[in-house]
Order: sequence, then C-alpha cells, then structure tokens
Amino acid sequence: MTPVTEAPPQGVPLAPVEPSTQGGIGVSIRRPDGNAKVRGEFVYSSDLHIEGMLWGTTLRSPHAAARIVSIDTRAAAAMPGVSSVLTHRDVPGVNRVGLEIQDQPVLAEDEIRYQGEAVAIVAADHPETARRAAAAIKVTYEAWTPVVDSATAMADGARTLHPDGNILRHVKIRHGAQNATAPVVVRGTYTVGMQDQAFLGPESGLAVPDGGGGVDLYIATQWLHIDQKQLATCLGLPPEQVRLTLAGVGGAFGAREDLSMQAHACMLALACNRPVKMMYSREESFFGHVHRHPAVMEYEHGADRQGKIQYVNVRIVLDGGAYASSSTAVASNAACFALGPYDIPSATIDSYVLYTNNPPCGAMRGFGAVQTCFAHEAQMDKLAAELQMDPVELRIRNAMDEGSRLPTGQVVEGAAPVRQLLEIVRAAAPVAPRPTDSHELRLLPGGVANSTHGEGVRRGVGFAVGFKNTCYSEGFDDHSTARVELGLDADGDPTVSVHTAAVEVGQGLTAVQVQIARTELGIDRVRLLPADTRVGSAGSSSASRQTYMTGGAVRDAAIAVRDSLFARVAAATGGDVADFTIRDGDVVGGAGAVVGRVAEFLLDGPIEETREYHHKRTSPIDVETGQGDAHVQLAFAAHRATLDVDAELGLVRVLEIVTAQDVGKAIHPLQVEGQIEGGIAQGLGLALMEEIQVRDGMVRNPSFTDYLIPTILDMPSVEMTILELGDPDAPYGLRGIGEPPAISSPPAIVAALRQATGKDLIRIPVRPDDIVGLKP
Repeated sequence: MTPVTEAPPQGVPLAPVEPSTQGGIGVSIRRPDGNAKVRGEFVYSSDLHIEGMLWGTTLRSPHAAARIVSIDTRAAAAMPGVSSVLTHRDVPGVNRVGLEIQDQPVLAEDEIRYQGEAVAIVAADHPETARRAAAAIKVTYEAWTPVVDSATAMADGARTLHPDGNILRHVKIRHGAQNATAPVVVRGTYTVGMQDQAFLGPESGLAVPDGGGGVDLYIATQWLHIDQKQLATCLGLPPEQVRLTLAGVGGAFGAREDLSMQAHACMLALACNRPVKMMYSREESFFGHVHRHPAVMEYEHGADRQGKIQYVNVRIVLDGGAYASSSTAVASNAACFALGPYDIPSATIDSYVLYTNNPPCGAMRGFGAVQTCFAHEAQMDKLAAELQMDPVELRIRNAMDEGSRLPTGQVVEGAAPVRQLLEIVRAAAPVAPRPTDSHELRLLPGGVANSTHGEGVRRGVGFAVGFKNTCYSEGFDDHSTARVELGLDADGDPTVSVHTAAVEVGQGLTAVQVQIARTELGIDRVRLLPADTRVGSAGSSSASRQTYMTGGAVRDAAIAVRDSLFARVAAATGGDVADFTIRDGDVVGGAGAVVGRVAEFLLDGPIEETREYHHKRTSPIDVETGQGDAHVQLAFAAHRATLDVDAELGLVRVLEIVTAQDVGKAIHPLQVEGQIEGGIAQGLGLALMEEIQVRDGMVRNPSFTDYLIPTILDMPSVEMTILELGDPDAPYGLRGIGEPPAISSPPAIVAALRQATGKDLIRIPVRPDDIVGLKP
C-alpha cells in the first residue's frame, strides 16, 4: 500500500485563516485562531490524521549512563501489525543532530548518556501494537555510574562524556578594574532547580512520504527551517525534498527548538513508504525535550557605605545535561546579565556550562537571565539589610540608565527605565490586610485543601527588577522573511495574503502579522497562509524576537507592495506617488480626491513582494575579556510580590503581583497583558513548586501528578503598568515582551517570603520544609 497524497492531512488548514474584525497596530483585534481555541475546535498537531497511516513509537534507555552491548529487534519485527523496526544502523544520513552543536545521535549507537535516550523506533498499524513491539526489543546494556553533578563533571579525572571534555563552554567577562575592594561586602551561594516548560500539547507530528524519495512533515515546532536543515542531513536528502508545514502548536517556551520525534517519524515513513504519526505521552514528553538549566551561583557584592556598588564577583555553574542544545547561548546570557540592570564599575564573571548524564537542558523562557536574576536580586536584598537601607532605594541608587555600560562594555542605547519601573511598583497601593476573623479558607495559604485557619500566617512584600536581551546575540545574523501579495478575491475585492514561516506558539503572532499588513496597506481583508518551508526562514519563535523580526519583514514587504501599487496608479493617472494613500479601498490623492478603487489597479494581476528583515549587527564577545557589542535590544521589567505564608505548615499564597514593563509599543495591548500574566504564572511556578526531581540521573516525577504547576487557584491578582517608551531601531519602536515577566517575578516572590519568615531561602523552588520550624 502506497498512499501518496498531494493534499495536506486532516487537521492542516487548506484555506487561509482570516480574522473577523478590523484593526491595525495598537488595537486588540480578535485573534485569527481565537474562536477555535476558545471553543476547543483548534486543530493541534496531535489531532492530525490521514488514511492508511501507521503509528510510531520510541524505545528509550532505562539507564542514565551505559554502553550498548547488543540490540536484537527480531522478535519485535516479527509481531503482527509491525511494519518497521529501526536502529542507528538504519539512519540514512548522518546520525547526529543538534541546535548549535551536532552532538546528539538520532538513535543511540554505542553509548547512553541520559535516561530516556532514544535507542530504537517502531512503526505499526496501531499505537498499542507499536508500544508492545518496542517493549519486545532486547537491548543488553553495561550500566555505568553516571556523572550527575557539575562539580563531579569539572573535577580532574572525571569520566569524559564527550570527546572535547565535559566543559561545554566557559564565558569570561572582565569588566573594569579587577580585584576591586569595598568596605561593605556580602556573599551568597544560590541554587535554581530544573524546571520543565510544561507546555499544553506533548510532542507530535505526521510524516508523509511523497513517493519520490522525499517526505512532507506536519509538525509542532519553533523553527521550521532549522528542523528542515537538520532533517535533511540525517535523512541524507537535499533540503527541497524535506518539506515542513506547521501544525497546531500547544505551547513551547523553548522546548520545541530541538528535534524530538521529527527525524524518527520521517525515517519510519520513508522506510515503510506510508504516513507515520508519532505522539508522545506526557511521561515521554519529559524525556523528549530539554529543560531549564539547574544552576549554582556564587556571588560577592562590594559597596561603599552609601550603598553604591563598587564591584561584583560571580561564578555560575550550569548543568547542561547530556547534550549541548542551546547551552552555549544560555551560559553567555547568564554571564551577560549576571549583574542585573545596575551600573556597576567592576565585575569578574565566570559562567560555565557542563555536560553531565542528567536530562539535556536548553532554552526556556528567559534562559540564563532567570537563574542569575534570582541570585543578583537576593544579593541586593542582603546588601540592603547589611547597610540598613530600603531595598528599593538601594536598587534605584545603582540603577542603570541610557548610556550605562553592560559588563560586556556595550553601551545601553535607548530607554533603560529601571528607576521608573521600580518607582511605579513601589508606589502601588498595598494589599488590604487580611481580616483576622475571616473563615474563608480559600483566602488562606494552602486553600481549602489544607488545615490552616490563620495561625502563624505572616505577610511579606518583596521587590525585584530584571532585564534580558531580545533577538539573537553574539554576531548571529538573524533574519526573517515575509511574502506579501495584494490581489483580488473571488468577489473582486482587494485581499492581502501574508506568507511567512513564523511559528505561532500561542503568543499571538498570527494577529500581529494581520495588524501590520492592515496598517501598511490600508486593506481590511488580510489572510495568513499556513507557515511552511515554501517561503524563506522566519527564524525561531524564541528570544522574544518574532514580533520584532517577522513583524519587520511583514512591514517591509507590505510597504514594497504599497509602493508597487502606487507606481501602477501613477503610471495610469499621472499622479505623484508621494501623494497617494489608501482609504476604505480607494486610492486617494494629495488633495483628498479619490483617484480610483484599489481593485481597478489590480485587474492586470496581483502585486507580490518578498522581503528579508535583518536587525542591527552584533558582535561576538571576546573569549578572554567578554567585551563586545553582543546584543540587539534590552527589555526591562520590575515586580512587587505580596504574599501570606503559614510559618508552621510551610504553605504560601501569593496574593498580588504588581508589575511594570516597557514594551516599546504595544502592537496588540490585550496580548501584551496575556504574555505578562503567563510569564508571571511560570515565575510563580519556579519560585514555589516546579522542579524536575533527578536522582542519580533518573527522573523521579515525569507527570503532572508529581511535577506541580500553578493552577488558576494559585494565581494572584496582577496589577500592571505598561510603558511604551519606544526603541528607535525596532519596527514601530516595539520591544520583545515575552520573557521579562518570568525573570524578575520569582525573586520578588522569594524576597517577600524572606521578609515574612526571616529565612535566607537561597534555593528555588522554595519547599515547605525550607519554611517550617519558625516561631509563631
């Protein structure tokens, strides 16, 4: 049976998506995917189906470190309903993939480097048959003692996990005079646990062979073209024979930047010459994607007695796990933002990321800056206590401003409203005291499921401020491509079509592209074509970059279309191109007179333009000093957390988060609010509950039963102030907004806990047993 189809499988939209309301930038239009998502009708990648498809599954290693002695697939291959069983010997091309460094095998060859590593794959006519066949594969392992902590990995004589050693990257920053001194010194060591992105939809996709040796992959991912590049290499095919179309994405937060089942599904589809669908369970998803890097950070701050910081020394050690993923960039970000948004004259920063036999770690919202923000803000509170100074006043006294220098030596250009953000959150009205006679248990720490009735409950308020780069850094020539066409629909009405490979992961990018096209062309009817690799790369939906980069590409392509239209109008009417505008479907001249309907000038054919948008150039940082203009743009946010904690039970209820953030320009104000609230939810999770428990390289809680994430009952009220100060180098002056809410919300929450409890609380997430034992 060879079911080759030229049509997309069920679940991939054939017709372009069209919004039902009007509006350009600055307006909260209805999202093109909004109605379907609210009604539960949106088609995610796990909903894909095509007649005659097989089901794929993966056999994974039960060991964190081992040698593969032998693999016997004969029993599995002989099972009824099984079409194919593949191992590393069956990889058609290069058995290596990797986002930045190609160090991870598609299927393990002779060595296992983490629990859950893919060893073999199976395709069968039913998912249960595939699972049983995978279980029938006999693998003989020689188990080794895993290297499970960074200190062991760095030690002399440690087992080498990769050919170039266990230190994946060491980032050195030497800023200002070294060996500076100060009369007031505070030190601390801070730890961040391993956080999961906990996205809505586990990994899934559908691979369809084209009958000519190529394959079409319908996939939930974050970067279609980097997937295509890696797949072409490991499948041994030219890129044009590996075509990707975006399927519905149920969240990402960095976890879909790396390949998961993409290569496996394509290998099986090509081997069987039939479509193959793969869909991870929630448990398998914990092993199928990267996580946030655990970190241990040693800090020393020196200040004068007036609270002016003189120097900071930092040593950061990140656990990168078994493979590189984006660890090198995370180590760099951790170093670059290790001091916080403060103007500090001297710093010595060393950031390491290590290979271990723990699960691979990579990108997650705010990567690198999240870990160091927890540490540098804890240090600011400790320094304020040592100086007997208000912690917000200490931050304001040291806040960076426009013209300040990052520790890399880069000058901060444009708005750096650190003082303003702190003053806004400090000035917000306090949360009303809890009535002492209240019997409403839902208002107490732990809610109705716990036994506190208010005894030993204390209130705390904490502050934090953070910042991070948006877009890619260190000389990466980032770009995004957009194709915009202005033509006539079946009714003869002007319609704009926008085609990009930009991935909608829930952030609202589909709405933003519509808004920008409407703004530049003045045409209400805008349709989005499905994102795929038939158009140039849009880069990854990460680093808070898509509105900046793809927004810039759509803007430039739309402007080019408008200019071409006006050239047609000028040729037909003799008017001046510079005088033309579009209003209500009319081309209007300089005196306000209607020159003609837009549709009249499209009768000779549509107008199509493609543009590639590049941001300003950056440079790598020097390997010895860490100096260089590495970053495109900076984004800032401040948070104030108010919470109640039951000191006897260790239960916490965050009552309110007050936040202020500069977004440059709010393209879609309601989506801005949603991004900020979502980031705060993830920040609360990291502060109080979310951690993948790894012991001896083994994941102990790969489910949402044991890996806890915030629910709506855990969410505080959120009061936000949105600043639109504008970045002159960015399209429409916008700034990336997705990551800052997750950066400074965790340290604000923990600062409030410290104030309420008097505990140091040097590790997140904070557990109940970190809090209990206090006197009432």
